Amino acid sequence: MIAPLTGLRPHISLNPEQILAPDEILIIVDDDDAIREPLAIYFADRSYPVEESINAEGLKNILAERKVALVLLDINLPDANGSELVPVLRAEYPDLAIVMLSGVADINVAIDCIRAGADDYISKPVQFNEILHVVQKALEKRYLILENRRYQSDLELAQFRIELLHQLSLKMNSVYLSTNALDEILKVILVGITAEEGLRFNRAFLAMFDEKEEYLQGRLSIGPNCREEANKLWAEMQEKKLQFIDIVKNLPSCTTADNEVSRIIKELRVPVSDTDNILIQAAQQRKSIQVSQGRSSVPVPPELLKLLDEDSFVIVPLYSPGRTLGVIIADNYITGKPIQSGHISALELLASQASLAIEHSHLYMDMQMTIGELESLNYELEKNKDLLVEAERYSALGQMSAQMVHVIRNPITSIGGISRILARKNKEPELKKYLDVIIKETDRLEKTLEELFDFVNNVYLDKKNKPLYPVIKRSLHLLHNSMIKNNITWEVNLPEPDPIINMDSRKISQIFIHIFLNAIEAMINGGKLTVNAETLTDRVNITIRDTGHGLSEYHVHKVKDPFFTTKTYGTGMGLTMVERLVVSHGGSFSLHRLDMGLEVDVILPLAEG
Repeated sequence: MIAPLTGLRPHISLNPEQILAPDEILIIVDDDDAIREPLAIYFADRSYPVEESINAEGLKNILAERKVALVLLDINLPDANGSELVPVLRAEYPDLAIVMLSGVADINVAIDCIRAGADDYISKPVQFNEILHVVQKALEKRYLILENRRYQSDLELAQFRIELLHQLSLKMNSVYLSTNALDEILKVILVGITAEEGLRFNRAFLAMFDEKEEYLQGRLSIGPNCREEANKLWAEMQEKKLQFIDIVKNLPSCTTADNEVSRIIKELRVPVSDTDNILIQAAQQRKSIQVSQGRSSVPVPPELLKLLDEDSFVIVPLYSPGRTLGVIIADNYITGKPIQSGHISALELLASQASLAIEHSHLYMDMQMTIGELESLNYELEKNKDLLVEAERYSALGQMSAQMVHVIRNPITSIGGISRILARKNKEPELKKYLDVIIKETDRLEKTLEELFDFVNNVYLDKKNKPLYPVIKRSLHLLHNSMIKNNITWEVNLPEPDPIINMDSRKISQIFIHIFLNAIEAMINGGKLTVNAETLTDRVNITIRDTGHGLSEYHVHKVKDPFFTTKTYGTGMGLTMVERLVVSHGGSFSLHRLDMGLEVDVILPLAEG
């Protein structure tokens, strides 16, 4: 008897459960029943799943139907030469372990079999424990090769992720993330989740909270069709050593390439108020949730299972330190492969990069909005830099003119009347000449006062139908720096739709500027200015509240009187002018004391039609 080429070692390091996959088997191929059958029982007693065949044809049938880890192959079969069969098996099943059995103790035959691809060679007769040892060593060798291959694959996958994250970081650090740039990065991340070189999920869906944070809304998706195109692109990237920017330019349109995933992402919409929903919980609690066969640690809504048409998936949250952003959903809809914990961890890594991109985009968009507001503020300041002074001066001029008309008209009328009486009774020519001069000049003064009275009581209004909210916002912008300087915060609630008013927008702006100025001056130690609008059937009510020192009951009733003021300086014309302009627009104006501060109500009629 020739001992097996590997020799005999005193211990076995791995058991069948460790070196065989759950569905893998061994095949004993030998036409000698006296060897094959007891050997199969021997292996089965030691927990090795075994099937038998008496010829090459039976071996091929089993290989076609089952997953086979090792073949114990007799060299002389009724229908084939075992040594000639080895290279055929090796070419078709490269991961198959092959141990040859032979009744001929010929070292040259053994070497030929090894060269052809066999893992070992055993000469019969031989003890069953020696055969078991050789089989065990061949399976251990196969196990190590497969593990090394998996390890190499994991290394390549890790390298891919590192490179992807590096390129994403470079992209985010080199450009301002507008909405389009953000979509490009998110699209790349979804492809990374599904690509063969990536996490190999079949589908990925991204949902984000809307601007008002009322709904979790589907935004982007990638499905099987796009996945195939993406895999081609990743292969091209590796072959041509493409950089991130090339990937972005050549990515397929993942939201339209697959009609089914496109439909799903459009229908994915969950209200934030639905706090029991698994997607909302994953997002708000900032934890990943795995669903397996429709079950998880959190109840899974049947409508979500129906929408995805899949009962096994993982939900990974997207969030930044300051806000919750959304979720990524990934599944293996096509292959049905189980989702491993390692893939979930890697998915969380890509989700964190997506979160950074989204937050970066939000910061950029907020910055753009702030810049726009500042530019608008500067424009309004430049355009209306004289508006504040003009409004106060015009008001003072008008009200002082009205006072002059009221105060001077009566004395002038009296002088003129008495002069006319004296002229009729006087007979002296010289005295009559002087009286005529007095009468003539008093007539001229009365006419001038009449014209002045008409002027100050008939304010010209250039009325047009216009939206009200932009006027309020512009008026508030004009005082932006004053509020910041005085440590005043503000809250503006202007619910849509924007009411249309038949108005002189310049005069209406003067109204709100004066009201806002009074509020700011009342909050000398800081405070809060609140502006609310309520549109009713035929009018809109604008309420302005401040948290200033307020007014006494006496002052509330006197503050709209001409020349009344509680300030150290000023004409006291502001609120008088405000009331006059509001009334000239067909509205009303009132003030109300609060426990802390003052409330001003401006009511304006809506434009007809």
